Amino acid sequence: MSRITGAGAGDAGATAKPDSAVVRDALGVGVAVGLSGFAFGVTSAGAGLSLLQTCALSLLVFTGASQFALVGAIAAGGNPLTAAAGAFFLGVRNAFYGLRLSQLLALPRFLRPLAAHWVIDETTAVALAQPDRRTARLGFTVTGLTLYVLWNLTTLAGAAGAEAIGDTDAWGLDAAGPAVFLALLAPMLRTATERAAAALAVVLGLVFLPVLPAGVPVLVAALAAPAVLWLKGRGRGAKGEDR
Repeated sequence: MSRITGAGAGDAGATAKPDSAVVRDALGVGVAVGLSGFAFGVTSAGAGLSLLQTCALSLLVFTGASQFALVGAIAAGGNPLTAAAGAFFLGVRNAFYGLRLSQLLALPRFLRPLAAHWVIDETTAVALAQPDRRTARLGFTVTGLTLYVLWNLTTLAGAAGAEAIGDTDAWGLDAAGPAVFLALLAPMLRTATERAAAALAVVLGLVFLPVLPAGVPVLVAALAAPAVLWLKGRGRGAKGEDR
């Protein structure tokens, strides 16, 4: 993914990108990720949530990783409040995406509450990859619409199918959610810092999983990111002192 720092309507020297290319890229991301809503539907039904509850989560929450974390903690017997807290902390990143996208997209005020619901990893990545504001808006809209519609349709299909086949554990479908989550996460770990944070989070989760209530290890694992960033900052400070 190419990275830009100042896309806007008046950016000088921005390379034009055909609308068809923006739409193609946006559709590719939306379809690829949207189909994984099926895994969430299966996982949620296996955790004991009803068809209505599962569909409501996708319609109203629409933050894939947070949804998987919530139903995963519930499936493990965790307290719903603890499970919701873990999901909340995973979803906080979307607020930071929103700060960047609000400047990039510069949408009219009446559209901002609607657009905020679509601020997720995929829409942010597609919008930031565009060379100017117009194509950023186009990429964000096509990705958001495609992903929202497909995610909810496949959530419904997955939950309804899981209810029809009965015990998801017997079919091995309980592993679908974690597998999809890892498949979505792995390509995002591009730098050494990101990989170190992910590795530390895994270690913390595995260490505390046997001794803490379900849902709490996720909260502990969330400390990995600030810990790695703190150590990285200390390392830079030490190098500066050596000079």
